[in-house]
Amino acid sequence: MSDLATLETSILDQIAAAGDEAALEAVRVAALGKKGSISALLATLGKMSPDERKTQGAAINLAKDKVTAALTARRDVLKSAALDARLASETIDVTLPLRDAPAEAGRIHPLSQVWDELTTIFADMGFSVAEGPDIETDDYNFTKLNFPEGHPAREMHDTFFFHPKEDGSRMLLRTHTSPVQVRTMLTQKPPIRVICPGRTYRIDSDATHTPQFHQVEGLVIDKHSHLGHLKWILHEFCKAFFEVDHINMRFRPSFFPFTEPSLEVDIQCRRDKGEIRFGEGEDWLEILGCGMVHPNVLRACGIDPDEYQGFAWGMGIDRIAMLKYGIADLRQLFDSDVRWLSHYGFKPLEVPTLAGGLSS
Repeated sequence: MSDLATLETSILDQIAAAGDEAALEAVRVAALGKKGSISALLATLGKMSPDERKTQGAAINLAKDKVTAALTARRDVLKSAALDARLASETIDVTLPLRDAPAEAGRIHPLSQVWDELTTIFADMGFSVAEGPDIETDDYNFTKLNFPEGHPAREMHDTFFFHPKEDGSRMLLRTHTSPVQVRTMLTQKPPIRVICPGRTYRIDSDATHTPQFHQVEGLVIDKHSHLGHLKWILHEFCKAFFEVDHINMRFRPSFFPFTEPSLEVDIQCRRDKGEIRFGEGEDWLEILGCGMVHPNVLRACGIDPDEYQGFAWGMGIDRIAMLKYGIADLRQLFDSDVRWLSHYGFKPLEVPTLAGGLSS
């Protein structure tokens, strides 16, 4: 009986010392398994006399019951401790702010934003968007637009030319989006009302010029359009784009091969501490060029200038983006700096609308 008491005490101590359910299960198998110490004692009862079996059996079964109860109690304690540890490790602090979703972390580039803004404005005026290839022919880029032979724009220092073909002709990277106007006039009958946004290419690079930049041009062709219509369109565009109630404009005579008369457009502004405010002040800033489509361009595109007339304008998307959002160096638009984009970029769901605001 003293050996049984010692065994019982030893097993109970092992149960109390078990640090996890795996260790507790090892103690249970060692005590109550088929080859366990208590199971071995129960197996000896068959060799005892009836009197010994009665006395020893009761003691062994009592020890077994104590061990079983201790195992159950310890298992409950370990399960509770494991649950507490899991809850502690998986706790979510609901007072912390939510992490930004991937759609919130990304940013729309200012050029893409401005592209959407001007498309929204001109679409409200009834303009559709026309597109064309970046690689153009000399005919569409220059000849049909009334550029004379020997014009500087036709020279290598201004234009990216490809190697000549077998017939001597050369393809080029378009220097403006005006070839899209040519393609539109060749494929559509008047009336025509389109804008032509896209990439353009010229050999130029400094703080305000890059070899690749973006431009948007507009074209209206019908029987009765005139400069008064052009002035109203440009005035309404500038008000909507710069988000001001009123803005003064002035038109100065100029020269472009594809328009006659040709005009430069300045808008009212105020320069103050490195910032430009539009719609106020006494300064002027040139923003675009425009004019009535030259009769030679209409003829080259198969339109009778005695029956139809029209006007066109063009401006740099990069330039008006810099003016509106205070970007000092044009080259920053193409640096792919994520820090810069996080500052100047727009959230993807902030879609420009005339009702909700273009740059809200």
